[in-house]
Amino acid sequence: MRAVVCPAYGPPEVVRVENRPVPTPAPGRVRVRVGAAAVNFPDVLLIAGEYQISVPPPFVPGSEFAGVITELGDRVDGVAIGDRVTGTGLYGAFAEEIIVSAEKLTRTPDDIDDRTAAAFGVAHRTAYHTLRSVARVSAGDRLLVLGAGGGVGLAAVQLGALLGAEVTAVASSTEKLTTAAAYGATRLVDRRTGDFRRELRAVLPDGADAVVDPVGGTLAEPALRALRRGGRYVTVGFASGNIPQIPLNLVLVKGIHILGFQFQDIAADEFQRNESELADLFATGRVRPHIDSVVPLDRTAGALRTVADGRAIGKVVIDVVA
Repeated sequence: MRAVVCPAYGPPEVVRVENRPVPTPAPGRVRVRVGAAAVNFPDVLLIAGEYQISVPPPFVPGSEFAGVITELGDRVDGVAIGDRVTGTGLYGAFAEEIIVSAEKLTRTPDDIDDRTAAAFGVAHRTAYHTLRSVARVSAGDRLLVLGAGGGVGLAAVQLGALLGAEVTAVASSTEKLTTAAAYGATRLVDRRTGDFRRELRAVLPDGADAVVDPVGGTLAEPALRALRRGGRYVTVGFASGNIPQIPLNLVLVKGIHILGFQFQDIAADEFQRNESELADLFATGRVRPHIDSVVPLDRTAGALRTVADGRAIGKVVIDVVA
């Protein structure tokens, strides 16, 4: 099978397409013929050796995919050969075949293609669990989303609007902001123009109830200052490459809650509730990922570079069968 391989830690351009043996599933696992896979910023970090979890090279990167089950290992229940499924994991998706645990797969709705299904999992699940269980966003809340043109940011805009929040989107281009508006943002701030802190005060004079931040860097402190007293600031990642240094006196004076998102921190009952709600939104067509571009497997390095440089709007998808 053809697979994208990271032979050593480095920039996106280090990856290359190789022929590898077709894997065989162990008990409890299945083999999936991958139709499409989506690129996420953690893929870039994993390849660079800068993610919080390291995978020794050589390895096949890629954290989300959609395809068809082609082989079952022993002791597999609940799925069958020919089922269309999606899945997420730390690595392995940028290949024609992947071995995964059967229990971690989700059936792909009949009317949804592999590209759309592959692009949905990581960003939308991250955004929805963040909004529902960490930021605790509810109808009428003023939600400020940084990096609103990226995968998680744009998903947070879309899902925040569906939850009834008044969404302010912050992004780095007119095109990204226009896309955010199409997904429900009602206030738009271009972080490259003018005084960012002053612009946030202008659009949010009474302060935001919650901030979702997948970016970090120099945007963090002005966004923190834009919160109302008692507001919630959720850090999801650091796509800017810089971890901000927050003045704790702001937290004290304004009574702000600073929170971090990790899937494993969500209580089991809330996790299942969130997953069920999000699956229903997807299956009924009320939410869809925004796909910026689709490229073949041999152009994966370029797709990773696009995401690394923050040029993608929404998601970049690898069409594995192209």
